Amino acid sequence: MALELIGLSKIFPKQDSSAAIHVLNDIHCRVKEGTFVSIIGPSGCGKTTLLRIIAGLEKPSSGRVLLDGRIINHETDRIGLVFQQYALFPWFTTLQNIQLGMEIMGVPKKERFEAAMAYIHRFGLSGFENRYPRELSGGMQQRAAIARTLITEPKVTLMDEPFGSLDSQTRNSMQEFLLGIWREKKEMVLFVTHNVDEAVFLSDKILVLSRRPAKIVKEVNVECVRPRDRTSPDCNWVRKEVLNCLAYENKIIMT
Repeated sequence: MALELIGLSKIFPKQDSSAAIHVLNDIHCRVKEGTFVSIIGPSGCGKTTLLRIIAGLEKPSSGRVLLDGRIINHETDRIGLVFQQYALFPWFTTLQNIQLGMEIMGVPKKERFEAAMAYIHRFGLSGFENRYPRELSGGMQQRAAIARTLITEPKVTLMDEPFGSLDSQTRNSMQEFLLGIWREKKEMVLFVTHNVDEAVFLSDKILVLSRRPAKIVKEVNVECVRPRDRTSPDCNWVRKEVLNCLAYENKIIMT
């Protein structure tokens, strides 16, 4: 299975006195099954818009998104999306939030309860299944949000800066946690981040986007051995490669 982005462009039309905004420009990419890909680029370049198009929340102005060589059917091809701000319903408990996707899919109550409890145990949330989001730490809320997405067994998992609001220590812990889940399930992940270290630590490949209208200016293969030492020479080389691309794009923005 592969996800293909073919000539994707996005232009938000003119609004009142505001000019049209050209966000994405002729994006081409192919992501193989089981691959962890990070997307990084200057602030406001359209990374989130790209994920929203893949998820079916936005329509491209031109181009196509293919899964297994055919146009994605968002009613039958499950595409999971994890947001930065957790997006847990505050009036639902941890158990209810994690079950939600399966409930919408019409999975019987007993089956979804058993599946949710298995995820609660696997995700280190045992004892908090009847707690509300306000009673959980940031890391626990994000684990619940990831569990709610993965329990539906998506073909593609999209993550929009899921650890951006966490402190450094919790963020590192969540990166390790996510890698453990990914190694176990080997699903396709597209992960938006502003953090170069995070991208290098997590990814098989890093897509570096240009300033808006964004195009892919470099695909960096991360061939560092797993488990990775964040400070190894190999990781530092990849980090430098990505930073050099970003420095060039940010220089253009500033001039």
